[in-house]
Amino acid sequence: MEEKSPSRKGADFCSLRYGLALIMHFSNFTMITQRVSLSIAIIAMVNSTQWSSPSNASFEDPLADTLSNPSRPIKELNARASVYQWSPETQGIIFSSINYGIILTLIPSGYLAGIFGAKQMLGAGLLISSLLTLFTPLAADFGVILVIILRTFQGMAQGMAWTGQFTIWAKWAPPLERSKLTSIAGSGAAFGSFFILCVGGLISQALGWPFIFYIFGSIGCVCCLLWFTVIYDDPSHHPCISAREKEYIMSSLAHQSSSPRRSVPIKAMVRCLPLWAIFTGFFSHFWLCTIIITYLPTYISTVLHVNIRDSGVLSSLPFIAASSCTILGGQLADFLLSRSLLRLITVRKLFSSLGLLLPSLCAVALPFVASSYVATIILLILIPGTSNLCDSGFIINTLDVAPRILRLAGGMCFSCLLLSTCWAWSFTSHLDKLKSRTGLRSGPSPASEDAELPTSM
Repeated sequence: MEEKSPSRKGADFCSLRYGLALIMHFSNFTMITQRVSLSIAIIAMVNSTQWSSPSNASFEDPLADTLSNPSRPIKELNARASVYQWSPETQGIIFSSINYGIILTLIPSGYLAGIFGAKQMLGAGLLISSLLTLFTPLAADFGVILVIILRTFQGMAQGMAWTGQFTIWAKWAPPLERSKLTSIAGSGAAFGSFFILCVGGLISQALGWPFIFYIFGSIGCVCCLLWFTVIYDDPSHHPCISAREKEYIMSSLAHQSSSPRRSVPIKAMVRCLPLWAIFTGFFSHFWLCTIIITYLPTYISTVLHVNIRDSGVLSSLPFIAASSCTILGGQLADFLLSRSLLRLITVRKLFSSLGLLLPSLCAVALPFVASSYVATIILLILIPGTSNLCDSGFIINTLDVAPRILRLAGGMCFSCLLLSTCWAWSFTSHLDKLKSRTGLRSGPSPASEDAELPTSM
């Protein structure tokens, strides 16, 4: 697992591989905003204080009304957007459908990526997800069943895109730059969550909730055009890559196993303890993240007595911290490797341990600092921030321990991620029921009708 730096090094931040990381950052940004769009729009979509309307009834489009009558107040125009009679249970099914869609395609998409290429799989997944986002308002008018079906297919499309990223980096990321490149790409998800939490409510208030889907769906289509134009499956086939960078990447990956066999070593995978450690890390990491993100709006509202709808910046600060820590963690990890200060296995264990231990300690400390506004905010920012140090640990460790079966291993890792997410939601819903039975105040959850700011990760 130990790597030595090649004698010649390609260009750094002006190189194609860093351009790929930025485009993939934009792709992850787009996919997470499309995934969270419904969580933001649902506030207005089921707002019972607006028009009293039958289920799936649609009113006049606010933009068209603005053009025909510019003097009409914006609030009155927004009130004419569709409002649906969806129960909290129905909303929960809608929210979870995208996760089950992702689970359905994670492992099969690994095989398909080997046949059609990771570039085509990731690009097609992003394009399908973007088009389905654009059609979400129309689907809502036709009925909740169509929305659930659409979200399931959108999840399947995003599952194709998530899995394809592992294969791309197996051919583009030199061992001593894997943490940097993957952290730049992965930070797009955290930054996307931060961005849509800041502007999603403003878009809904100014233009109407359908424009949340129109805007971020259109951004995804633009990203697809950029993806299919610039990205190639491996550096050896890219027409614009410099000879120096190609030589650097190919020489640094020359040791990596590239067996053309399509057989899957099931027995070896079952007996592989490092692979099980990676799966366990994925499950634990996203279990904590899901519980924290699910209860973040509730905690800020009930403990700090802050109206989250009027304080989007406050509730989005943890996500910008997570994005920053992801990039800084990747830089630090590769610095330790490039200077031979620590072995590769030590770096992976160090960042995995820090990414699991530090946020857990911060979460345990939250009840003890509830009386301090500043301390509570600091801990809420540190939890997502420090947890993303895992991006330089077990999250990219499959590139180190299982490069030949990377597509399958990556799909299994994301399956653990989504299972932990679904189980964590069930766990938090059970807590809500217990609080209701005991008479305690039950704050809003992502699937609750009166949630001030539902979030998804």
